[in-house]
Amino acid sequence: MMIFDTHAHYDDDWFDGDREELLESLPKQGIGEVVDVGASLAGTKEAILLAERYPWIYAAAGVHPTETEELNEENFRWLSEQTAHPKVVAVGEIGLDYHWETPRDVQKLWFERQLELAIRKDMPVIIHSREAAADTLAMIQKAYREAGQEGKELTGVIHCFSYEVEMAREYVRMGFYLGIGGVVTFQNARKTKEVVREIPLEKLVLETDCPYLTPAPHRKERNSSLYLPLVVQEIARLKEISPEEVIRITRDNAYALYRLQK
Repeated sequence: MMIFDTHAHYDDDWFDGDREELLESLPKQGIGEVVDVGASLAGTKEAILLAERYPWIYAAAGVHPTETEELNEENFRWLSEQTAHPKVVAVGEIGLDYHWETPRDVQKLWFERQLELAIRKDMPVIIHSREAAADTLAMIQKAYREAGQEGKELTGVIHCFSYEVEMAREYVRMGFYLGIGGVVTFQNARKTKEVVREIPLEKLVLETDCPYLTPAPHRKERNSSLYLPLVVQEIARLKEISPEEVIRITRDNAYALYRLQK
């Protein structure tokens, strides 16, 4: 049974030494599909190149909130054009990140523009939200309402979900999936563990965010999709079900999220 990694960054410099060898090995080690997620204009370009090279890799086109100062009308048009690529399956990762110093008005402007792009192109979004829970939710709720008024929809995944169960339920109510990765294995990840217990498995997807957020007991190492069985085991423990069921249902969820045909 194959695992679907819904959020990775194999375009990251950390993989420069062994990227080809590692990516070639994934299907032989139980990883069926990977979405390489753009976090900048350059990252989006590299993600698409990886998706073109490897049949089991897909790409997402987007600019991370901390990189939004690089956006202008000209390169946003380029980004918009990338969504037409046959292996681009989402707009992302986009959102708000108040941990760093990127001006919040700039983040909000391009978050709104990228949400509008996804609605216009009828594509799911991959949402990044760090220390910005209320503003992220408010902006998504607004876009969700406006899309509905136009007969369109806004769907996607809240990547690396780290907020309270009540907020998780609101996102699920709107049709979003929640991305669960290595954080769920951390001893102090009380909120994430509670979310996994309380939210139906049918609304959860597996992710790594590699090379970051490596599961315990490998937290100081570089993350990769090969560590996802540790995430599966913890979700299975919290849900009191088999690892095989976790893999099967989350893979089905990922196909539905990204609108892929098996």
